[in-house]
Amino acid sequence: MLKTILSISGRPGLFRLVNRGKGMLIVEEVATGKRTPAYARDKVISLGDISIYTDEGDTPLGLVLDAVKVKNDGKPVDVKALGSDENVREYFAEILPEFDRERVYTTDIKKLLSWYNLLVNAGITDFKPEEPAQDTEEQTEA
Repeated sequence: MLKTILSISGRPGLFRLVNRGKGMLIVEEVATGKRTPAYARDKVISLGDISIYTDEGDTPLGLVLDAVKVKNDGKPVDVKALGSDENVREYFAEILPEFDRERVYTTDIKKLLSWYNLLVNAGITDFKPEEPAQDTEEQTEA
């Protein structure tokens, strides 16, 4: 599901991929449903391609969003109620204890939580990464 949800640099919010055109994408704002084009010059990234730095490597964004959903019982996070940057980082450490404290900035955490809120408010709650299709056919030898 996250493969079709996009972040576009310079534009607030998240977008759902609707269609592809010549030299552009047709995207729909997750919050409002308004459709607009995103051109080749725009920096577009799929949420399915984003990961969070951890001490052991990287954790896909979908798994982190799912952990936020579990911690909050599927409800939005009140980021302002968390208060200071230190409190935001402590809250995130409860969700992902092994996050790399030097490479993950507080602004990154706040952006992740705001994306989570946008997705939950739009009714998008399936965050787990899609598993690649397994070849279930048995191979026979001739």
